[in-house]
Amino acid sequence: MVDMTQYTQDADTFYREAFARNIGLLTEKEQARMRQARVGIVGAGGVGGFHLTTLVRLGVGHFHLADYDQYEIANIQRQCGAFVDTLGENKAVTMKKIAVSINPHVEVKEFTESISPENIDRFLEGVEVVIDGIDFFSFDARRLLFNKAREKGIYTITAGPLGFGSALLIFAPRGQGMSFDEYFDITDGMSYQEKIVAFGVGLAPAALHLKYLSLGNVDLERKKGPSVVSACTLCGAIAATEAVNILLERNPVKCAPHYFQFDPYRHLYKHGYLVCGNRNPVQRLKRWYLLRRLSRR
Repeated sequence: MVDMTQYTQDADTFYREAFARNIGLLTEKEQARMRQARVGIVGAGGVGGFHLTTLVRLGVGHFHLADYDQYEIANIQRQCGAFVDTLGENKAVTMKKIAVSINPHVEVKEFTESISPENIDRFLEGVEVVIDGIDFFSFDARRLLFNKAREKGIYTITAGPLGFGSALLIFAPRGQGMSFDEYFDITDGMSYQEKIVAFGVGLAPAALHLKYLSLGNVDLERKKGPSVVSACTLCGAIAATEAVNILLERNPVKCAPHYFQFDPYRHLYKHGYLVCGNRNPVQRLKRWYLLRRLSRR
């Protein structure tokens, strides 16, 4: 058995040895910066759990983590913290335990309620980068998060699982790029169905996954759709890498209307610049078609 006493008692020794293999891809100065960073993750389920564990292993030292939901049997096939012995547990609480089991000195402030106008300022306090791990169908919470983060000058990343792949969008602080509402062409008067279709179409303009996704298994009323663990894992890797780029200021951040989608199942990668976002005529046609098709069932 390895004596862990020296590591749990001496944070500096633990950090230096635990994250030594990051050096060479990160400099020692950059690794120290990661240790001081604070990342906010909303949603600790399908993708949120992988966002957290990937960033913990990259050496991020501080997190705000929010999720009101509890694990259920349907989460077993894709969610990082879903095990038979965690069913019924709050996802944020469970993922905090997992994070601490990786790095006993990591700081995770968990929020076990939904993100709302009442707690959003508290959640974002001190956060440098936000990563969206919200359930695909929880549109209002996502819109609140992105708009409030932009207002506070915080970059926000969304990496959504699409088929066996992932899409990536980054939204910049106010004054840079397009806002969430501008890019997705969202207005208050839209119905829930119109908003969620606009989000789906804007998330992946290339729609690489539609070649094999069964739309018959997407149910807007019940807020259910197919999702697999390989896509969730990929989302964690992509979002965490972009968070590293933002925190360390390595490369220019390509914010919306830039978009990215990688589909390993089809061996395809697509990126582009979506002029006018979802107001683009082609995007409007896609939204009309998809809404009509999903509404027929």
